[in-house]
Amino acid sequence: MAIVKFDPFREVSGIMNKMSEFLSDFDTGVFSEKRNFYPSVDISEDEKNIYLNVELPGLSKDDVQIKIKDDNVLMIKGEKKFEEKKEDKNHSYIRVERRYGEFTRYFTLPDAVDKEKISAKFEHGILNLVIEKKEPEKPQEKLIEIQ
Repeated sequence: MAIVKFDPFREVSGIMNKMSEFLSDFDTGVFSEKRNFYPSVDISEDEKNIYLNVELPGLSKDDVQIKIKDDNVLMIKGEKKFEEKKEDKNHSYIRVERRYGEFTRYFTLPDAVDKEKISAKFEHGILNLVIEKKEPEKPQEKLIEIQ
């Protein structure tokens, strides 16, 4: 059994992510016409890696930024811009259902990941991240002599 160092701020970060996801589920159209873009993410793992698949339709890899902080928080940030067609001055939108705007997603990673071995690939509107796990550190034992 591994001993895990308790970090109360990691729990707060997780709660903030859950609240952000919960609040984004509400249709803000009742309160405002502006609807933010909030990409969906699938997370899975196997023995060696953690996988994140982020759905980013209409974006290119230049529109996205990925950072990992010292406290094992992975940040994915970007912007989906609204580009209005300007060829025809008589052209006006009746309805806009697609979402646009800036987004930032935070993910708290377990301690057993290798921050130096993260790969990212962007194709067909999906950002695929592979985060390699590292071997958990074995607890050190020290024999104490009885006198």
